[in-house]
Amino acid sequence: MNLAARWLELADIKDELAARDWFPGTSGNLAIRVSDDPLEFLVTASGRDKRKRTPDDFVHVDAAGRLIGEQTGKPSAETLLHVEVFNRTDATCSLHVHTVDNNVISELHAATGEVVFTGQEIIKALGYWDEDAVVRVPIIENHADIPTLAAAFAPHIQANAGAVLIRNHGITVWGETPAAAKRYLEAYEFLFSYTLKLRALGVHS
Repeated sequence: MNLAARWLELADIKDELAARDWFPGTSGNLAIRVSDDPLEFLVTASGRDKRKRTPDDFVHVDAAGRLIGEQTGKPSAETLLHVEVFNRTDATCSLHVHTVDNNVISELHAATGEVVFTGQEIIKALGYWDEDAVVRVPIIENHADIPTLAAAFAPHIQANAGAVLIRNHGITVWGETPAAAKRYLEAYEFLFSYTLKLRALGVHS
């Protein structure tokens, strides 16, 4: 798939997630693989209002997250997270969003270093079909220094699909295809919202 086609694919995902209000205050960033040899990808340009679509929404970067050629924007702050995903897996798309629900979940479960889900139908969207399947999402500390954050994030990248919560920061989800990554993100956010609503009712899942 060529660069223009990938740009449109990522822009469509951005529009869908923006409609859910998952990019408050220009937060969050998205990335999509453009080529494997050499590894190149598109990533959200820093500071862009993701509720709007413009020709400058994404920048083209190399395997280290550096701009390729002359471009007007600069890569999002968390580009190194996507660098780790694309260098360690064959994932095509990596999505990082800050929502109230994923921030609250990360804080509630920070002491255990993970949040665990089981018994919910929606986990089938994550590829878990066994009736007693268990889904674990690791939680890492929110290091202000991005290389340090990327180093803490990297050990949890063990397959072509996965997710990591950053405490009081957001979630990064990646998948084999852009559609899969978006589906996984939607499923995780459903689980977070469901769990918090149960807690608000005094029920602890």
